[in-house]
Amino acid sequence: MRAFLLLFLLFPVLELFVLVKVGMSIGFLPTFLLVVAGSMLGFFIIRVAGLATAMSARESLARGELPAQQMMDGLMMTVGGGLLVLPGFISDVLGLICLMPFTRRLLANKVRQRAEASASRQRAFADDLRSAGATHSPHAGAGRPGARQPEVIEGEVIEGEYEPVDKK
Repeated sequence: MRAFLLLFLLFPVLELFVLVKVGMSIGFLPTFLLVVAGSMLGFFIIRVAGLATAMSARESLARGELPAQQMMDGLMMTVGGGLLVLPGFISDVLGLICLMPFTRRLLANKVRQRAEASASRQRAFADDLRSAGATHSPHAGAGRPGARQPEVIEGEVIEGEYEPVDKK
């Protein structure tokens, strides 16, 4: 968590540093035009990637296949386009890495492996809970020794007011 926070705070500073260094090397106008061109390319890629992913997924569904790979490719292209939209050269390089087919498949496989591992851990945790006697009923854990029973207060509503019923 701390590494993510540090990266979140450090990334804009690094982007600005690189932007200033490039601006000092090639001048303000070429740097500005590169940033604008990168953003325009990012918007174009996001638009095309969304349409291409939708068409590819539709074709896969028509063949009776699950479009998981097409969806991951579309997600990676969208992330890459989004990184291109951000002003700065570091985000542009990361965006281009996400757009290259080899690295896109590599990143998509990593994301899929992490998602599968997370899902299997959650299933194992749910199985452990079920084997311990927990259920998904409103009175989950009522059969376990030492489990706290819910407090139920009976009452009736008369003209919109709550009136407790005396237990006699």
